[in-house]
Amino acid sequence: MNVAVVDGQGGGIGRAIVDKVRRAFPDLEIIALGTNSAATAQMLKAGATGGATGENAIVHNMKHVDIVMGVIGILNANAMMGELTPAMAMAIGGSHTYKILLPINRCHIRVVSVEGIPLGEHIDNAVKALAGYLEKAEK
Repeated sequence: MNVAVVDGQGGGIGRAIVDKVRRAFPDLEIIALGTNSAATAQMLKAGATGGATGENAIVHNMKHVDIVMGVIGILNANAMMGELTPAMAMAIGGSHTYKILLPINRCHIRVVSVEGIPLGEHIDNAVKALAGYLEKAEK
């Protein structure tokens, strides 16, 4: 089982996701996919197994990963101030991979009926969702 974490801009959210996933699942293959090299570097520092940067890396890897994690904006073309291209959004959204998305109200997306909890709690909930998915997949 392998997990891709997609992030852009400074890579802070991706770094936090990778860090918590790595702590919970030390042997899991985690691929850092950044829209830019700074985001990829941050996720690699947090413990990603490997990483790649840019549109082609994201589009290509959506065919080869089992799970993708990130903020909900990764489904939106031109999110992250334009860093997430339409091709990236299409590849992620159109992929049959299991998606675990954080409900962050940015990128002109407002997710309603979701608790307004701190980012760290959203990431903890994402790690719990990943654990549940992995548990089901093993059966």
